[in-house]
Amino acid sequence: MRRLRFFLAVAAVAAVTALVLTPAMVEARAGGGNSQGSRGSHTNSAPPATSTAPGGAQQMQRTATPPSTPAAAPAAAAKGGFMGGLAGGLLMGGLFGALLGGSLLGAGFAGFLGVLLQMALIGGAVWLVMRLFRRPRLATAGGPAMFTGHAPATGHTPATGAAPLNLAGGGAPSGPPVHITPADFSAFEQNLKAVQAAYSTQSLPEMQRLATLEMLTYFETEFGQQSSRGVRNMVSDVKLLQGDLAEAWSEQGREYATVAMRFGLIDITRDATGRVVDGNPTQPTEAKELWTFVRAPGAEWMLSAIQQAR
Repeated sequence: MRRLRFFLAVAAVAAVTALVLTPAMVEARAGGGNSQGSRGSHTNSAPPATSTAPGGAQQMQRTATPPSTPAAAPAAAAKGGFMGGLAGGLLMGGLFGALLGGSLLGAGFAGFLGVLLQMALIGGAVWLVMRLFRRPRLATAGGPAMFTGHAPATGHTPATGAAPLNLAGGGAPSGPPVHITPADFSAFEQNLKAVQAAYSTQSLPEMQRLATLEMLTYFETEFGQQSSRGVRNMVSDVKLLQGDLAEAWSEQGREYATVAMRFGLIDITRDATGRVVDGNPTQPTEAKELWTFVRAPGAEWMLSAIQQAR
């Protein structure tokens, strides 16, 4: 009986250690489903709502721009750290207690079974939360959703099968206005696809051409995290479904434009053997994000921030 108890305890410790120490899969697209980057003086203010993103955007989780007012520690990080520490502490404390002859529910083998029950309950709760917050699937399999906005007569006319970006802004810019042309919107759409392609191949030289140094730093960090986990995030078949301008302004010799975009894509993660460990290679998913671009007047637009729509 003692040998059986010891064997079961060791097996449980190994299984839970793998669960606790293995990072959860994140969105495979560029930015990993986070809100990060800088929008100049607008970084700490929410972009105006648009028809594509009526709820606005989430606050920046990572940015090089200092907050305009003193802020407490990021709530998301604190929440994640608390929950992660609580779950890990309960699980590991209970398991090692079982190895030493005790448990969270009492002593002996019955107590150890109680720890296993707690593990199952906590693991089930974590799984349920992860499933609830997974990205939504496209509702139909017959093609992309129809564009429901109304583009002006001078609106962007993209390639066949793509949805137009609305030239009408979602609110008045707070700084000097910047005139956004159909050619600019075409550049935004191409940047969306090019960034996702470069992210999938982990091409830092291409990312350097497409994004600011700050965004390049974040992408490089994400590539390192993928490498440490032995996986590769891959995106393909990016299709713009709907989009519109939130705001455009200029400051300190730079022009900025924030665009809300809803797009479909194949979003998967593969391990070192090429096996798909997250996502579906045949089922498109849908994302809704606000991308901010920056440029010197007359230069090419570069990605400076990605924010998740609320």
